Amino acid sequence: MVLEATMIAIDNSEYMRNGDYLTNRYEAQLTATEFIFQNKVNSNPENTVGLLAYGGNGPQVLATLTTDFGKILSGAHETKIFGENHFSSGIQVAALALKHRQNKVQSQRIIVFVGSPISESEKDLEKLAKKMKKNNVAIDIINFGEEAVNTSKLEKFTSIINNHDNSHLVTVPAGPRLLYEVIASSPILVEGGFEGESNDFGAGSFGPDGDIIDPNMDPDLALALRLSLEEEKARQERESQDTNKAEASAEKPESSEGSSKPNGKDDPKNEDSEMKDN
Repeated sequence: MVLEATMIAIDNSEYMRNGDYLTNRYEAQLTATEFIFQNKVNSNPENTVGLLAYGGNGPQVLATLTTDFGKILSGAHETKIFGENHFSSGIQVAALALKHRQNKVQSQRIIVFVGSPISESEKDLEKLAKKMKKNNVAIDIINFGEEAVNTSKLEKFTSIINNHDNSHLVTVPAGPRLLYEVIASSPILVEGGFEGESNDFGAGSFGPDGDIIDPNMDPDLALALRLSLEEEKARQERESQDTNKAEASAEKPESSEGSSKPNGKDDPKNEDSEMKDN
């Protein structure tokens, strides 16, 4: 098992209010953060994870490297959404936090969520990537929400910093799959992982009943993730029902208009009236 110190950098800029990911980009990011934390700690009990937010007025360390999930959760939920993306400074502050890790044997890794446009030029990102590579810092990037703007920049950044396949870029377009589900099957958490529908996500990712988290390892997180999936399924079913009702109501006036002939000869009342007159 790899011994790592990991800093998770979350995006808390204004773009994270968008609702194209359930329930919005920020909440989808927090669920994925919780999942990543549990995965890292479960894979090696000596692994540590920290949390940093790099939106707002600038980077802010929310939780130093720890194995206490409560500290990560508290820091994440106390963060406010405002301001802009500060990608480069966020990476540098995260690297500084890793430098001060207590166990120097741990390898250094940053997992950064990018859900808003990156303002830095490709040249600036190239310098940053070379600096991180020189300091032996691996960086995994989760690119979502603004893929059209960021993908080309992040692909070049990842190609420069990548050292023997230690850094990865995972692009997650909005769609039916939840953000953490895609991350669960990606190389960020699974060695040789991939994006796609499969149950082969690596040891420790799934429980005995096919749950992404083994309930015996972490019952609270397993329940939270299951409820999230059920809510998403219920939402999709409601949308499908609403669509069917809308289509039915749109067709109803046409059918009633064609069948209703109050003044026509085919009306039974008119026929009775004519027979009486005769």
